Amino acid sequence: MASTRKPIVVVGSINMDLVARTPRIPLAGETLIGTDFVTTPGGKGANQAVAVARLGYPVEMIGCVGEDQFGEAQLKNLASAGVGTASVKRVAGPTGIAQILVADNGENTIVVVPGANGKVDSVAIDRQSALICSAGMVLCQLELPPATIGYLLAFCDGAGVPLMLDPAPAAKLTQAIWHQTAWLTPNETEAAFYLGHESVTEKGAAELLAKGPKGVVLKRGGEGAFVAVAGGDAAWVKPFRVEAVDTVGAGDCFNGAFAVALLEGLDPWKAARFASAAAAISVTRRGAQASMPSRAEVDDLMTKQP
Repeated sequence: MASTRKPIVVVGSINMDLVARTPRIPLAGETLIGTDFVTTPGGKGANQAVAVARLGYPVEMIGCVGEDQFGEAQLKNLASAGVGTASVKRVAGPTGIAQILVADNGENTIVVVPGANGKVDSVAIDRQSALICSAGMVLCQLELPPATIGYLLAFCDGAGVPLMLDPAPAAKLTQAIWHQTAWLTPNETEAAFYLGHESVTEKGAAELLAKGPKGVVLKRGGEGAFVAVAGGDAAWVKPFRVEAVDTVGAGDCFNGAFAVALLEGLDPWKAARFASAAAAISVTRRGAQASMPSRAEVDDLMTKQP
């Protein structure tokens, strides 16, 4: 069956997350003794690709990693999850990293060094043009160079390939990008950035639709998701009841699952329900890619909480 389905193609970041736990966030110039340290695969692009693969849908990753140990580890990790890595290029220099400090009270500080992600350019997009044109949907985020994102949106628009944009981290979008986006999937903070106010409601979704995308999903975590399509319906999708322990990667899990469900023929609201189930499972586990659920787990939760 997989061979007859158009793949999901993820164009995005591939990072290694270096996570240290400390009693509190240190002051400038201060040294603290940490309590734990883990090295875990991350990057919003890689997270979304793994989410798709764990659900049993064909997915290919386009990106760059460095010629270092992190790059080698990332390639092995993606492949072991079932992600196609033939279009991930190794380049000179370091793989992207995110240095994360997490305090006992939940506060955190993050320093992201793009590394190889900064070398994903228009040439890389052109090199993989045939793969992109074969896609049922393209997923991208804003952790690559802005010029690359603009070029990718224009390419997909011209090729008639729908693109789902996760506008994270929030950054200014050109008018063209708004109109070339099939699905915009901001969380509450990102939506507030684009709306210019913090009250993100159904009206906010209408305001975002007016900017040009064909569909908007407002991801509200424990409050559920609001799905609206241009010139059509809009409705809330209720959340699933779970006990969250770690929300890292939940938004990426939602995007991957939402794309899978749409390509399998579900309407946007049923697709968002499926995606909400996947994201709900992911927050019950620690880590980003390590928390992505299988298809059987998602189906089971949807049966238990219909």
